[in-house]
Amino acid sequence: MAVGVAHGSSSGSGGGWLFVGLGSVRERTKVLEVCVNVKSLLTLMPADESPKNEQLKELVLKVREFYGEDSLKDLADFLPACLATIVSYFSAEVTRGIWKPAFMNGTDWPSPAANLAIVEQQLKKILAGTGVDVPSLSTGGSAPATLPFPLAALVSLTITYKLDRTSERFLFLIGPALVTLAAGCPWPCFPIIASLWAQKVKRWGDFLIFSSSQSVFHHNSDVVDQLLRSCFTSTLGLNSSSISSNGGIGALLGHGFGSHFSGGISPIAPGILYLRVHRSVRNVMFMTEEIVVVLMRSVKDIASCGLSPEKIDKLRKTKYGMRYGQVSLAAAMKRVKIAATLGASLVWITGGLSLVQALIKETLPSWFISDHRSELEGGESSGMVAMLRGYALAYFAVLSGTFAWGVDSSSPASMRRRNVIEAHLEFLASALDGKISLGSDCATWRAYVSGFVSLMVGCTPMWLKEVDVGVLKRVSKGLRQWKEEELALALLGTSGVSAMGAAAELIIESEF
Repeated sequence: MAVGVAHGSSSGSGGGWLFVGLGSVRERTKVLEVCVNVKSLLTLMPADESPKNEQLKELVLKVREFYGEDSLKDLADFLPACLATIVSYFSAEVTRGIWKPAFMNGTDWPSPAANLAIVEQQLKKILAGTGVDVPSLSTGGSAPATLPFPLAALVSLTITYKLDRTSERFLFLIGPALVTLAAGCPWPCFPIIASLWAQKVKRWGDFLIFSSSQSVFHHNSDVVDQLLRSCFTSTLGLNSSSISSNGGIGALLGHGFGSHFSGGISPIAPGILYLRVHRSVRNVMFMTEEIVVVLMRSVKDIASCGLSPEKIDKLRKTKYGMRYGQVSLAAAMKRVKIAATLGASLVWITGGLSLVQALIKETLPSWFISDHRSELEGGESSGMVAMLRGYALAYFAVLSGTFAWGVDSSSPASMRRRNVIEAHLEFLASALDGKISLGSDCATWRAYVSGFVSLMVGCTPMWLKEVDVGVLKRVSKGLRQWKEEELALALLGTSGVSAMGAAAELIIESEF
């Protein structure tokens, strides 16, 4: 592949950002005869690990002496198929990360300075609804912005194209690769590229700024956690002290985006942002733990009506205490179900089947074994919070399972369901037998077990028919110890013909 660097000359069809390439048609024909495939030019690159910038410049001078001056764009125009090789090579070199940065100073490389401050303001406006801080795009002082050398070469090549039907096919090829590369490079590479392209094509501004906003989440797990919290608070309407404040799908996904709305660019709904950035989350397997943490925090906020601990203490000291700030159990359960549905949806969107299986087999058992009682503050609502936590986790687990496997056996994924459900029920049975010591609150554990079993009996009876009867009998025995005879009988009665004998024994022993 022909490789080149930018130089200060402003002559030629490539404008001010010229690349060394191939000259006249006759000389290009020579190259075509010698290099059947443009990839063969890659053999000109030195193979050692010494700094590449000087070697590349030496290579450029040699090519210039033989082929004359022209732009890399001309090579792409003459051999359109080589664009794929050019993009592939620059992508590989960006990934290697051995190049010195290119200073986008407006002389050697195009400068984004004219638009960079505006881009930063718009990024802050877009992310204002999530509580995420946008890192500064300024490098400090008078130093120009920088890009990795191969990325600077690639973006400079793209902005030499005119926006017409002839060049459109080239941009369709280079554009996705450029966006992917920019998203993977350190901050603030993507906003710099967005600034350069927004100067060239203003009508693409909204798309470029929105894409740049996603790169904030690519390198920092803390801002992803903040985005998750924003998804829950917006959906549940917990930004306000009123328990009846607005929330729902409209708050989660918003009602549109763009500078054409009144007031210009508006904050983007957190749900839309998460749908765009979750694929770039690196530690996907740990996302279930974070979602569980945020879910539990949301349950606590639901029980406290979204009030801060200081305000709750202040209300308790008044004449009527929390009478006018408390939420009814029915209203709280309604919001708990919404929170659990959102949590299950996020797990399924983020990691699919494998993440759901990890949640039920690993994450939830580990959570119950760990000590979380210190998270429950003392007071009138601590018992309610503990109970709501258990029900929230029960809904969360069952809904995640239904997203992954379905409620019957029609889905191909249901073939993996038996081992996961049986392993989880084995954990429940062992904990009920006293073989596993739990660190969670007793009210949380009891609410989870009764809620999880009730949901399976009422909504997913096919799951129970696939589980070993011995495990079901142990769970049923534990429920009887809690005086939950009806639920214990329903568990066995719903589990198919193989559990009929155990159900009959339970009826006789309990004297129903």
